Amino acid sequence: MPNPNRGSCGFQSNEFEQEYDRPSKSQLKREMTALQKLGEELVAEPRDRVKRVPMPEDVRDAILECQQIKDHEGRRRQMQYVGKKMRSLDEDEIAAIQRTLDSWRGLSKADTAAMHALERRREKLLKDDNALTELLAQHPDLDVQQLRTLIRNARKEQAENKPPKAYREIFQILKQLQTASRGGNATEAAEDGADELEDEQED
Repeated sequence: MPNPNRGSCGFQSNEFEQEYDRPSKSQLKREMTALQKLGEELVAEPRDRVKRVPMPEDVRDAILECQQIKDHEGRRRQMQYVGKKMRSLDEDEIAAIQRTLDSWRGLSKADTAAMHALERRREKLLKDDNALTELLAQHPDLDVQQLRTLIRNARKEQAENKPPKAYREIFQILKQLQTASRGGNATEAAEDGADELEDEQED
């Protein structure tokens, strides 16, 4: 009697196809690790941000609870639970979370870029008197006397190692000029972030 499995390595053809379609153990492990990492990223975000992420309430609650736990072992166990909840999400839910995190990273890059651009211009104003002339040409309504006084005071602050009051005021003026030149609303969020980053860097 002919063997129906001959030539198929012990599997019926449909059994082989089903076995072949299953994800490998290494693939499953990679997916589990990626979801665990995604959960850790969410735990690291501020609570108000986590509350805005599109996700099921039970997953959000697990993340918020993990953020409150200070005990190392307790936090580790809760983090494992967060990972378990993350693995319960479907592909669309995971994609929505990832898109939200990616959008925040993009804003963070914009914040940093805006801050560095303003810082470079401020440094140029302090080092080169011609920079003020260039700025005035771009912004004729600028209160040049006020800015000239701030530049002089900022130079004095640096020379005498004093708190950077005028130095920061120059940053604020440059930020306002940038906002006005770009139409305001489109860049306010990024520039507010740049202001926060600048404060953190100087504190």
